[in-house]
Amino acid sequence: MARRTKLTAPSAEELQSLEEGFAAKPSAGMAGLMPPIAQVAAEAAALTPTETANMRAEAARDKRDAERLRQAEAEGLILLEVPTAEIVADELTRDRMIMDPEAMDELKTSIALNGLRLPIEVFEIAEPGDGPKFGLLSGFRRLAALRALEAETGDRAYGRVRAILRHPGNVAGAYLAMVEENEIRASLTPYERGRVGVLAVQQGAYDSVEQAVNGLFHAASKAKRSKIRSFALVHEELGDMLAFPEHLSERAGLRLAVALRAGLAGRLREALATGQGVDAESEWALLEPVVEIAEAETREPARGGRPRRNAAAPKGSSEGPGFFRLDNGVTIRRESDSKGYYIRLEGKQVDADMVETVMFEIKRLLEPR
Repeated sequence: MARRTKLTAPSAEELQSLEEGFAAKPSAGMAGLMPPIAQVAAEAAALTPTETANMRAEAARDKRDAERLRQAEAEGLILLEVPTAEIVADELTRDRMIMDPEAMDELKTSIALNGLRLPIEVFEIAEPGDGPKFGLLSGFRRLAALRALEAETGDRAYGRVRAILRHPGNVAGAYLAMVEENEIRASLTPYERGRVGVLAVQQGAYDSVEQAVNGLFHAASKAKRSKIRSFALVHEELGDMLAFPEHLSERAGLRLAVALRAGLAGRLREALATGQGVDAESEWALLEPVVEIAEAETREPARGGRPRRNAAAPKGSSEGPGFFRLDNGVTIRRESDSKGYYIRLEGKQVDADMVETVMFEIKRLLEPR
């Protein structure tokens, strides 16, 4: 027969001792019974700081503010204060060639008295290395005035300038921004417009001068863009020898373009090579005789420039009443309507430049002398 063990109830002191032991230290056995996912959740909760509703709202506001700041910077709404030494003025070949000394003195005086009212525009240089970080987009005269004031006065305050950081995206965009700024603030000369079209092609912004002119001066009329292309031709053929190109009038530049299209570039360069042009007037005096040779070749000598009613057809062309077909494939037709007569040019070679040249020649032939 098995021996029975007598069970006795623990005393109050023993029960109190057991409770204190469990509360002070969980047993290894109990911890082992907790599911793994519960252990991970408990550890993550212990490591995650407790956020109040106010803290979460403040973090959301900070995020929105950061987004608005980035958007404002992208849209050019944030002004930077940039050292002038960190800006390369000719990172883009400038469209403006000359600065009026009197106007520059006025600008310097205004900055000295009232500070620089308008910021300049800059863009980040892709690979600046150890050199300046920014290229100048617009504000060439303002930057030049600040640098001149710093050199003249020694005041370091002129060594910093307020600037808007732009992101033109590519070279073509940078040239467009520069041209638009100068067209609005101070109109470029005809030669400067043609020159910047050629420079944009040389910088790889456009594939051809025609594309450059159409892109940079997209707001201009077709006739104005045609004139700009004529001045681009003058720059391409004579720009390295002209000493006073910015003083060319519109009429003089178009006359030069006619002579260049007539194949007289060599004779024009020979005239400039004499070095006798000491100012704009004397330089034009060298060119005009050659220009007149080109004009004389297209002028009807029997009437002093005014065409005869039954003019002889050019050699090698076929003729009919009000009709010429030239050897180069261009067809000239005389037509009329209720308003009068007009001339139609047809052929693959016909473009805006050719039409502009023909119109200029007609104007010259019919003008009173």
